[in-house]
Amino acid sequence: MLLSDQWVLVTGGARGLGTAITRALLREGASVVVNYLKSEASANALKAEFGERVLPVKADVTDRDAVERLFETAQARTGQPIVSVVNNALADFQFDGDARPKIDSIEWTRFQQQLDGSLKGALNTTQAALAGMRSRGFGRIVNVGTNLFQNPVVPYHDYTAAKAALLSFTRTAAHDLGPDGITVNMVSGGLLRTTDASAATPDFVFDLIANSTPVRRVTTPEEFADAVLFFLSPWSRAVTGQNLIVDGGLVKG
Repeated sequence: MLLSDQWVLVTGGARGLGTAITRALLREGASVVVNYLKSEASANALKAEFGERVLPVKADVTDRDAVERLFETAQARTGQPIVSVVNNALADFQFDGDARPKIDSIEWTRFQQQLDGSLKGALNTTQAALAGMRSRGFGRIVNVGTNLFQNPVVPYHDYTAAKAALLSFTRTAAHDLGPDGITVNMVSGGLLRTTDASAATPDFVFDLIANSTPVRRVTTPEEFADAVLFFLSPWSRAVTGQNLIVDGGLVKG
């Protein structure tokens, strides 16, 4: 299915990386259900800019009932099911290496928060999307990951563990849903310059990463967003259960 024929749900689609993904989709002709929790003004600004191709819907992705209502609202308003989902929403988190809790002091509640945001959120949206995707014989699920579990240059224990769990979910879900014409993939970035989450990162860290990559620069949210589009497009129809690392070549495979 062409992007221009799709309504795509982007969770956390009104801020940070989510905004870049939303704008990339709109640029290529897709329509976007912009999910938000706290960023109502930003979501409404996207609606004002792009009109009927944007549908802002508030929902906490960790709340199963709220996610079900999100999908019901979207179908009622658009007249068709959501057939593509980008699980981008991130529980409150800052990439600040100096402030991160160390392994001897981190509390389980921080792991639970990140697991709920990444894994539970993706499970909720996937389950809510399945009926509509199966009715069309088509579905695309893209989960946003990280290269940190392959190269934990800064050991963010809670965030990295949750994204590693999300990769496992990506691969097992791909196995279950392939016969229904539904693909499930992950796009994993490094530190992006700049999002809400990376705003606390000192410049010297960005410079260090840039000098360690073959392209000698830090990946932007817009570059990451373009890679997400591949998995939503017809060109990826035979690709599922994969993890594409988009970090300027810092991490290999």
